[in-house]
Amino acid sequence: MIKIKKIVEDRDTAPGKIFDLSSQFLIVISLISFSIETLPDLSVKTRYVLHIIEVITVILFTVEYLLRIIVAEKKLKFIFSFFGIIDLLAILPFYVASGIDLRSIRIFRLLRLIRAMKILRYNNAIQRFKGAFLSVKEELILFFVATVFLLFVAGVGIYYFENPVQPEHFKSIFHCLWWAVVTLTTVGYGDSYPITAGGRIFTFFILMVGLGIIAIPTGLIASAFSSITQKKE
Repeated sequence: MIKIKKIVEDRDTAPGKIFDLSSQFLIVISLISFSIETLPDLSVKTRYVLHIIEVITVILFTVEYLLRIIVAEKKLKFIFSFFGIIDLLAILPFYVASGIDLRSIRIFRLLRLIRAMKILRYNNAIQRFKGAFLSVKEELILFFVATVFLLFVAGVGIYYFENPVQPEHFKSIFHCLWWAVVTLTTVGYGDSYPITAGGRIFTFFILMVGLGIIAIPTGLIASAFSSITQKKE
């Protein structure tokens, strides 16, 4: 039992690394096969092969899930933990869909996408990203509030400039908010744009603010991530 626990939970040992890499490999194979299944006009043989891959991967994921329960010191805590629930949802739809002969139940197969979240268990970088976000959480919240405020101001401003000449595109402030989002994020779909001199000048300043909106949170997160990485090292 101790050896199994080390293999399942200890990634510093060679068997533990092999176990983790094998699990990651199965997750990727499972997601690739799931994606291939969505292709139209697949042959019967291809669908059969994909089904076999699905059966094998689900069996192996089930074994992994049971092993994690067995080696867990607090079994109920693991079962109801975030990753415990993710591990269960990754295999449950297969058994439910296999046991009930109803076409509508196939919607449960969409839950197989949750299997992608299992990769989070094995990626230490995700933990560093989490720490980076948490360290600048207050700044990001303040920035989000400021961004919402700017979106509203941008929507109101362009409404007063462009509504009189383009009422079909800038019908109301609510319609203008879509333009504000597209402009502040510098996406620029081009479905609505200003034609008045005042509207164009106003748009210029909004675009300048939009560049800052993209740069500020990126800089905050990058700085926090760099700091956490240095501490880990």
